[in-house]
Amino acid sequence: MNPLEYNDTFKHRGMRKKLVQHLREKGIQDEKVLQAIVSVPRHLFFDSGFLEFAYEDKAFPIGAGQTISQPYTVAFQTMLLDVGRGEKILEVGTGSGYQASILAQMGAKVFSIERQRSLYNKAKKLLPQLNYMVKIFYGDGYAGLPAFAPFDKIIVTAGAPYAPQQLIDQLKTGGMMVIPIDDGNDQTMTTLRKLDDGALEIKEHGKFRFVPLLGDKAND
Repeated sequence: MNPLEYNDTFKHRGMRKKLVQHLREKGIQDEKVLQAIVSVPRHLFFDSGFLEFAYEDKAFPIGAGQTISQPYTVAFQTMLLDVGRGEKILEVGTGSGYQASILAQMGAKVFSIERQRSLYNKAKKLLPQLNYMVKIFYGDGYAGLPAFAPFDKIIVTAGAPYAPQQLIDQLKTGGMMVIPIDDGNDQTMTTLRKLDDGALEIKEHGKFRFVPLLGDKAND
């Protein structure tokens, strides 16, 4: 057994079940998403001094000016993404690695890109310890991962002023991107589906708040 598995206690599992019940009450009905959230030990993505916050439905700072998104936001984005087992998914903004782990738990083949070196290093070490085989890259999220395209789905976990064309180009025909768009304090959760003729079917799904999506690599 991996040493980290010893740190997922009966109490932690009970807290996850309470969190899932809370998410159900807020309107998350996708059982695949809820099962992933009850399975992934969110507290292991926190520094030990902040474990009491791990199962609150709140975002929390993780360093480098970034946050681990609140569980409702993770669940909502994942529900919109409509993850299928075996799908090839690009995540823009690895952060703590929690969202990538949810996708991997659901059976997706996950590629994730992070521009903050410190977060990239931490996630690249942590996720294999948790047995989540996510391919993590250090780089510019706006550019995506063209060498590994096309992707069935793309999820962006930071607020973007627009949907980057380079990411749209990396979607398969019929593929979908979930991205929070706006350059203000709040973003509109948006889905973009690439149609057979190359056009985009765009739908909006309410307001959320994310840290901004930053271009190029960080200097940390």
